Amino acid sequence: MSQIKIAGATVNQTPLDWSGNFQHILSAIKEAQSQEVDVLCLPELSITGYGSEDLFLSNWYPRKALEQVQELIPHCENITVAVGTPVRLGKEVFNGMAIIENQTLIGIVAKQFMAIDGVHYEFRWFTPWPAGKVVDLDFFGQKIPLGDLTFEKKGYKYGFEICEDAWRGEIRPGYRLQARGMDLIFNPSASHFAMGKSLLRENLVRESSELLNAHYFYVNLLGNESGRMIFDGEILLASKGKLLAKNELLSFKDFQLLVETLDEQTGNRAPLISQHVKKEEFTAAATLGLFDYLRKSRSKGFVLSLSGGADSATIAVLVAEMVKRGTEELGLSRFMEKLGLEMELPEKNAQQALVHQLLSTAYQASVNSSKDTYDSARLLANSLGARFYHWQIADEVQSYTRKIEQAIGRKLTWEKDDITLQNIQARARSPIIWMLANLENALLLTTSNRSEGDVGYTTMDGDTSGSISPIAAVDKFFILQWLKWAEITLGYEGLKGVNALQPTAELRPGAQHQTDEDDLMPYAIIVEIEKLAIRDRLSPMDVYHQLKSKLDLDPQILKTYISKFFRLWSRNQWKRERLAPAFHLDEFNVDPKTWYRFPILSGGYEEELKALAEI
Repeated sequence: MSQIKIAGATVNQTPLDWSGNFQHILSAIKEAQSQEVDVLCLPELSITGYGSEDLFLSNWYPRKALEQVQELIPHCENITVAVGTPVRLGKEVFNGMAIIENQTLIGIVAKQFMAIDGVHYEFRWFTPWPAGKVVDLDFFGQKIPLGDLTFEKKGYKYGFEICEDAWRGEIRPGYRLQARGMDLIFNPSASHFAMGKSLLRENLVRESSELLNAHYFYVNLLGNESGRMIFDGEILLASKGKLLAKNELLSFKDFQLLVETLDEQTGNRAPLISQHVKKEEFTAAATLGLFDYLRKSRSKGFVLSLSGGADSATIAVLVAEMVKRGTEELGLSRFMEKLGLEMELPEKNAQQALVHQLLSTAYQASVNSSKDTYDSARLLANSLGARFYHWQIADEVQSYTRKIEQAIGRKLTWEKDDITLQNIQARARSPIIWMLANLENALLLTTSNRSEGDVGYTTMDGDTSGSISPIAAVDKFFILQWLKWAEITLGYEGLKGVNALQPTAELRPGAQHQTDEDDLMPYAIIVEIEKLAIRDRLSPMDVYHQLKSKLDLDPQILKTYISKFFRLWSRNQWKRERLAPAFHLDEFNVDPKTWYRFPILSGGYEEELKALAEI
């Protein structure tokens, strides 16, 4: 068997950005041609972007996607290119890979299994293709085979498993490809990022190469494509059960290319050993997510209400880290060009100057705010280079309070009106921080985390206000650990003040010594309960039986925590329905638009919690 040079190209696409998407694909093809690649594989739905949602259901959108394929054909001279596109056939839409060989479209392979769990709703848009079926597609007057196809290049037989196809165990298409004698299997994917998922993919690719007795080549989409899901742009090659090649993930570039030469010795190469650090994965994904969201929304920067606490500090550091990573990979000029920035940078501290341009922070003090949190916020903002404003909201709070007191004919007290007096402080902060965001044509960053989303520990139209919620899919316990890591490992010494403080909303009078965990329960316990209750969808009783032997807690206290979690969870679904769009960063999240749907009105687990209390 002769040598064959294959390549995978990950591309950062955007729905409806036809010219931009086309240019990224074309640039990858030209780079592959310059390196004399024989077969180039691009990701699933790379023509349109995976996140096109109900646009796939229209008649015109899949047709225009095929027009883009037609326009691409003349550029594929002396190369075979596989590019992802939707295909409409009658009333049905299919998820396909168009195979262009030396300026000729030779077929379109259709995806056989749809992803329908977690963040995926593919059955809403696409129809699964039956195994073994091939039909003729009218491609602008030319008949093109569409369906379950295989191909050959330089003596190598090759076929495709498209993303979800590979995750179907014993019924996956790969086994049929093996029976048809494939030497090489491509897996073009649109697989969302989640911490720890890269390791799962590596295992899939390694095991697939051994099980299917073929070189296995995986290519994923890249970037924050359309708002919530982030793609890491992973490209992997395995042979004989060994991982042989992997690219750098979560790039700020428009595309990446990984080129590999296959021959009889490929499977004998030494295996590649990769590292997986969850905190590093989170940092890389969140910073790329912020960068793409900023530039694709055509905003001029970010505005953040910086409280001096953990959540807002995490987001401020992520913006600074976005600048650091983006400029180091792209260079200052390209980074600024992609964001549409025009400014003179100093020779020294250019990154800090960019942070100053892109991030405005504000410490909004109430009568219950402390000097410790003010100092913490100011120290962090100054260390990052961010603009730092501070003001008092006491006048606004007093004005609202007086009006309602006059209306109801009595004074508000902390004994009777605790939640009301807390919430008005959070809500009074919202209008002015929105003013700052409007003035700067900037995105207002929301600071809610997943643990708060679980139990509704947030003020609607207060601290939930914002355009994007970068950490809403990450639990508070992880955030607290990440901040300590970021201070030491990433070198953000300005986090010293934040890491020295105990998390608190600072909405009650200081004499009450309010803390988040006193209001709720230890954050580490929330994590354990939410994994079982939300991720694994277990009942309150099942959660108790799972945790009573795992956690060193008095059974009655554990029951109290579980009951509190489920009551607060079911009571606060309406809040989760209104949260700002959030990045999907972990194995699960609580955003009903992407992962976990729950009724806004329900019986609130009353029978289940009564049974728990009685055991």
